[in-house]
Amino acid sequence: MANDGIGLAVVGCGTVGRVRAELAREHPAVGWLGMCDIDEDLRDRLAADTGADVATGDFRELVRRPEVSAVVVATDENWHVEPILASVERGHPLFIEKPLATDPVESGRVLRAIEDAGIDAVVGYTQRFRRRFITSRQRIRDGVIGDVTTVVTRAFMNRMVPLATLARTEQRETLTPMVVSGTHSLDACLWLLEGLEGKEPVEVYAKAGDTVLGQYGTKDNTLAIFTLADGSLWNLSISWALPATWPGAVYGLEIGVVGTSGVLDIEDTHRDLVLASEEPQDRSAGYAPKGYDAPLPRYVDFLGSRPFGDDTDEGFWGPMREETMSWFNRLLTGRHTHHATAADGHRNLLITMAMDRSARTGQPVRLPPDPTTVLGD
Repeated sequence: MANDGIGLAVVGCGTVGRVRAELAREHPAVGWLGMCDIDEDLRDRLAADTGADVATGDFRELVRRPEVSAVVVATDENWHVEPILASVERGHPLFIEKPLATDPVESGRVLRAIEDAGIDAVVGYTQRFRRRFITSRQRIRDGVIGDVTTVVTRAFMNRMVPLATLARTEQRETLTPMVVSGTHSLDACLWLLEGLEGKEPVEVYAKAGDTVLGQYGTKDNTLAIFTLADGSLWNLSISWALPATWPGAVYGLEIGVVGTSGVLDIEDTHRDLVLASEEPQDRSAGYAPKGYDAPLPRYVDFLGSRPFGDDTDEGFWGPMREETMSWFNRLLTGRHTHHATAADGHRNLLITMAMDRSARTGQPVRLPPDPTTVLGD
């Protein structure tokens, strides 16, 4: 980094880009802030709120500026590739919201570009910065439950997420429950098992349904069984079709890890903090990107169920704060952090797409799948 601190470019000024930019203004090492979005209203409001030094609709112009020394890519899922490659060309360290791309071949191309250029690139998997998962991972690595034999994962999500996501694009064929959202629970489990011998997934068999959300171009749910290299089993399921009135503003996650001498039962459902009121809950406290209005009021809320955290009068707090501030410190010191790498992001995309392929064909899929065929039938 330059002597005068980090010069940060934020490409994409929606929900997550706003959080990253607001946190950047709090970090003492961020000396310059620029932002880009093709939505002029989003861009100008965030620029005004953060006192940005530059705001533009051209990401190439932004990443070429001499003040820029690091880039956050927080555009919609289908539009990550070009901002990433433009930043790689300039040699900038990257924080990329998942995925690298929604096409597996493109994702591989992006990964190769990052690795060939020696770029330090991390991917936004915020669950890695929740204390319960950090602590659980360490206990598993310490061997306190013995050799892991079984993993059970269940994710429930309010349908506001897919409805809002799909409303922003007509390119919906790869925007499935696993590719968009279940990837977070998948990454959390793979991270919990990281470094353990024989715990790499080698095959997946999955089923999916579309009774509710099929009309919008996506699936309701995906349920899968993974076989790991040593024969251990992992059951992973997600439904993101829960009604908009479900108290979870975004999601609830449960993970059970069974070993030969113990078990870890991890609850991240947020049912330990329940708010009920005769007044409708503020919709912006849930999932409320621009252009989306929740169809029904919610009178009960599982507080803390937004995976990235919560806004308060004293600023934004939660795991995305830890994740973002830790990245700034990583840039300054070179210290290893919990962040997912670009290789992790590519792996996660291929596995989630392999799950979707298995659900389409009714056949198990070997892992890792061939990126050139994973989308075919």
